[in-house]
Amino acid sequence: MSLKRNICVVVTARPSYSRIKTALRAIDKHPNLELQLIVAGSALLDRYGTAVNYIEKDGFHVKERVFMVLEGENPTSMAKTTGLGILELATVFDNLNPDIVISIADRYETMATALAASYMNITLAHVQGGEVTGNIDEKVRHAVTKLADLHFVASEKAKERVIKMGEHPESVYQTGCPSIDLAASALDRPKLDFDPQEKYGGVGTDLDLSDGYIVVMQHPVTTEYASARQHVTQTLEAVSEIGKPTLWFWPNVDAGSDGTSTGIRAYREIHKPTNIRFFKNMEPVDFLKLLYNSRCLIGNSSVGIRECAFLGVPVVNIGSRQAGRERGANVVDVDYQVEAIMQAALSQMNGGRPAVSTIYGNGSAGERIAEVLAQTELRIDKKLTY
Repeated sequence: MSLKRNICVVVTARPSYSRIKTALRAIDKHPNLELQLIVAGSALLDRYGTAVNYIEKDGFHVKERVFMVLEGENPTSMAKTTGLGILELATVFDNLNPDIVISIADRYETMATALAASYMNITLAHVQGGEVTGNIDEKVRHAVTKLADLHFVASEKAKERVIKMGEHPESVYQTGCPSIDLAASALDRPKLDFDPQEKYGGVGTDLDLSDGYIVVMQHPVTTEYASARQHVTQTLEAVSEIGKPTLWFWPNVDAGSDGTSTGIRAYREIHKPTNIRFFKNMEPVDFLKLLYNSRCLIGNSSVGIRECAFLGVPVVNIGSRQAGRERGANVVDVDYQVEAIMQAALSQMNGGRPAVSTIYGNGSAGERIAEVLAQTELRIDKKLTY
């Protein structure tokens, strides 16, 4: 009887959990795999929604917690957070002795996971490589690809790009994105069967959602972090002018998130909008049900490009954060201008439900990832292909 492989997964932020949850479940249930779950970074912090609470509520056992986020929300604090993460994760990997470490997507903290595992001669798997976007994520994503030994990509174009970067074709698996698995499960019971205000609280006006509502999720762009407050103010003004009940989610921890947060607080105090309620976080499936039943998503989150494409939710994507990412028919792109955001949102809300897209998968990514992890040959040596 062969020993189980130890699969160490590092979740560093709120969106990372949604990106990997179904793979965690499949790994945990697989007879030949042992899940070692590490929760780190902003996923541990209350101001960013304490994602670890939802992870444990879902029944996962957290092996280690790694506190690594330095205050500042600027490029310097991002760099120092990454460095601290390497120090802390190296100790954790040394204690757990995993066979494979999984790095998720393209947040800057994932560099700490990838570097620590690589220097410790641990097979590194990367989820969601080969995609194209704006800001610092573009550099991080491709750097992690070059460090990784296994690649679980979401689309055909992503697979082509990873191979063109010199990765061996046999190490690249087009599994789809695990977040689409969650979207598929949400469609099993898509009705909004909970009151988001009653269940999650939030801050702001009590809203009547019976006649439809908007969801907003806007993050700072790390390469434009100095403009974060100006950017979010444009969106706040547009949403206030539209007047539709709006559920607005707090930004990720990135360079510029302090500007985004300050802009939200200042606008809330000065203008006291009566149609907006602000939330830190929600359970992933609840959030997807909320999206599915909304009239439109506004902002610059990748959830508008990925999950909303699969769910058929209209999206107004603002600015450069998702520049270059493959899109479905559900997305309209605009710049940070009040009038442009307003007109696009009104058009999307009145345009009917867009066609569903399976660019990023069909709902089976988690199981496919677990099977590859159980069967693949473990390698740490890499040569550039031509």
